[in-house]
Amino acid sequence: MSKSWTKKDGPQGDICLGTRIRLARNLEKTPFPATANRDQARQVMHTAKKLAESLNQLASFRFYELAEVDQLERQILMEKHLISPEHTKKTSSKGLILSENEDISIMVNEEDHFRIQVLLPGLQLKEAWELADRVDDLIEANVDYAFDPEIGYLTACPTNVGTGMRGSLMLHLPALARIKQLGNVLKSVSQFGLAVRGLYGEGSESYGSIYQISNQVSLGHSESEMLEHLGRVTKQVIASERQAREYLQEHNRTESEDQIYRAYGLLSQARIISTQEAMDLLSTVLLGIDLGMIQDLDRGLVKKLMVEIRSAHLQKMMGQSLPAQERDRLRGSMIRDRLNR
Repeated sequence: MSKSWTKKDGPQGDICLGTRIRLARNLEKTPFPATANRDQARQVMHTAKKLAESLNQLASFRFYELAEVDQLERQILMEKHLISPEHTKKTSSKGLILSENEDISIMVNEEDHFRIQVLLPGLQLKEAWELADRVDDLIEANVDYAFDPEIGYLTACPTNVGTGMRGSLMLHLPALARIKQLGNVLKSVSQFGLAVRGLYGEGSESYGSIYQISNQVSLGHSESEMLEHLGRVTKQVIASERQAREYLQEHNRTESEDQIYRAYGLLSQARIISTQEAMDLLSTVLLGIDLGMIQDLDRGLVKKLMVEIRSAHLQKMMGQSLPAQERDRLRGSMIRDRLNR
């Protein structure tokens, strides 16, 4: 596959790692996936397979039946944020339409019949929305959506009714965490009507000071209004993170350098390391690079490691499933090797 969005940089990419626009869509006169019978679910899959062919005028797409994709590959898709954790389970009659460069993914028969996702690096809400809208228009030219003139798009979850859109920004906020202001900032985000979630969205934990900020409801507001609000609040969070980084440089430099180089030392020497510990330490090293405290380490390498040390990626690299203790050992070996080259 081509270079994934996770390996690219975008606007304000030192703090905003990526942008996602997701559109929840359902077919008219077809039960939602949770209540559909097997034949109805298979018909949605058949429709999706034909849609993949019609989308090729926009980019190169492939259709996957997830039941035919092994568990490890499904986990890798989840670690790249191309499918949800829920979409990796009970895969009968579940599918995926994926563009070659992985910036567009469409989950089939997840909570809704189609969940259209556009993923771009950095802060690119407008660009991601325009691309998602183009994909949506191409699909709607071939199928009839479940739509009410007064309410909008009908979805399985009430919070998605209306536009069916969820905008999400993935932020790296280590400096706010270090000066113990992260909780206050994230609380203020919630007060503005936005949701704060962990690395893999709803119900997931935050690793490496990475958080997702997204709109909570899609009814009663246009897509442009919701994205403008999300972008405005997110820019305030980014500004707070920049102020925190300036504080660390000007008032806490020696202690910050000590913590950053201790993290680098542990990563470059550790023999056994878990995913969470490695993510937290890599986050600290990445902050050191962004602050100019570490100047001889490639930022792209650290970002790449933050993806490749995750369990499924690591096992894929080794060509086999591995117990947790062996993964921790190999993770330490890989990080040492990459950092000490």
